[in-house]
Amino acid sequence: QVQLVESGGGLVQAGGSLRLSCAASGRTFRSYTMGWFRQAPGKEREFVATITSSGSVTTYTDSVKGRFTAVRDNAKNTVYLQMNSLKPEDTAVYYCAADFRPFGPAKSEPADYDYWGQGTQVTVSS
Repeated sequence: QVQLVESGGGLVQAGGSLRLSCAASGRTFRSYTMGWFRQAPGKEREFVATITSSGSVTTYTDSVKGRFTAVRDNAKNTVYLQMNSLKPEDTAVYYCAADFRPFGPAKSEPADYDYWGQGTQVTVSS
């Protein structure tokens, strides 16, 4: 069983920055592909970013490319999402997710992930 706990959300003005953290339990964290997703009110959950187990491959949805960066620290069992130049349309609950299949590729579909955190609210004011 894997537990994921997100933190770092909050209220920020447009143009500001936040860094989300996702701490994972389990000794095999270093073998998981990790994903970040978000869900705005009335909308479906959407892919934001993914990072492979070694951190060597990251992919992003087009709307956040150049603004968001996913990194991981396998020694700390933690993955981060650095969010810069935030926009009001980035407002959502952000979730991290873990793909339990070891050393898998980058993945962007929610169905590819086995474990989910509880989410953290990000609100960007205009």
